[in-house]
Amino acid sequence: MDILTQGIIGAALAQACAKPQHSRTAPLVGLGAGLLPDADALIHSASDPLLQLEYHRHFSHALAFIPFGAALAALLLWPLVRRYMPLGALYRYALLGYATGGLLDACTSYGTHLFWPFSQQPVAWSVIAIVDPVFTLALLIPLLIGIKQSRPLRQGLILAFAYVLFGFVQHHRAEIVAYEIAAERGHVPERLLVKPTIANLVLWRALYTVDDSVWVDAIRLDDRQRVYPGAATKLFDPSSDLPWAPTNSRADNDARRFSAFAQGLATRHPTRPNFIGDIRYAMLPNSIAPLWGIELQPSAPGQPARYLTNRSLAPAVRGQFFTMLLGRDLKNEKQ
Repeated sequence: MDILTQGIIGAALAQACAKPQHSRTAPLVGLGAGLLPDADALIHSASDPLLQLEYHRHFSHALAFIPFGAALAALLLWPLVRRYMPLGALYRYALLGYATGGLLDACTSYGTHLFWPFSQQPVAWSVIAIVDPVFTLALLIPLLIGIKQSRPLRQGLILAFAYVLFGFVQHHRAEIVAYEIAAERGHVPERLLVKPTIANLVLWRALYTVDDSVWVDAIRLDDRQRVYPGAATKLFDPSSDLPWAPTNSRADNDARRFSAFAQGLATRHPTRPNFIGDIRYAMLPNSIAPLWGIELQPSAPGQPARYLTNRSLAPAVRGQFFTMLLGRDLKNEKQ
C-alpha cells in the first residue's frame, strides 16, 4: 500500500503488543520497521528503467526475509532507542512492524513476491486498493488515541482486519459478476481478474482474456449491482508485435521484461502505438488506456525503453470516476 499506511500499521501492531514501559517507543520502532521493506524503491538504474519495477515488492517483502529485515531495522534503530529498551525488545517490535509489509501489500493488486525464494510468482489478492483512506484512518485514529490507552488501538486493528475481510467478500462478488458479463458475451474467460479502484471497495475494475484479447469493464457493487461496459483490446505479443526490433535487441528484451512484469497483460495504448502498458491499471475502471508502461523507439531498437505514467486528473476523468462510484448514468464516456 502507500508508504503512510505501511508505517502506520507497523506502528499500530508494535504498540498493541508493547509492554507498558515501551508504549511510546514501540510504535516508533514499528513505524521504522514497517517502512523499511519499501526501501527497495532505492534500487534503480539510470540505464535500466525496468530494474526498479522488477525489484519493487520483491525479496524485501518476502516472508522468508522478515527475520533478516527486522534485524536490519533493529540495527538501524538501536542507536536511537538503546536508552529506552533492551535489544531483545527492540527486535521483537521491529519484527512485528516489518512483518506487516509483505502481507499488507499482498492484499493489493500490484503483486508481491511473498514466497521468494521458493516461488517467483507474485501474490496479489486484490482485496484492497493501494491507497484507501478508510483503511488508513481505521488505524491512524486509534493509534493516536492509543498512545495513552491500548483498548482503542486494538479495536482499530480489529476494524482494519474486518475491512480487509470485507474486501475478500467484495472481490468474490465482483468475480461472479465478471463471469456473468463474459457469459452474456458468449465468452469463456481464459483468465479473469478483478481489483478495487482507488480509495473504496464499491467500484471494481474487471478484466478477462479470450484468445488474444482482453475485455475490460467496471462493476459497482452495492445492494444493486451495476456494470459500466468498457471495451476490448489486443494483448501485446513481444514475439510478433515488434517486427522492427531484432531478436535480443534492447527493445525486444525490454518489451519481454515488461510483458513478464505485467503477467502477460501488456497492451498497446489506444492512441500511442509505441506505448506498451499494463492493462491491469487505468485511470478509469472501464478504460483500455493503461496507467503506466514503457515507450519504445522504432528508430532506435538498441536504446532502453522509457518508463512513463499516464495519470490524467482532468475534470472529465474525475467526473466519470465519481459518476460510476455513485452509480449514476455515464455521459460521453471515453476510453
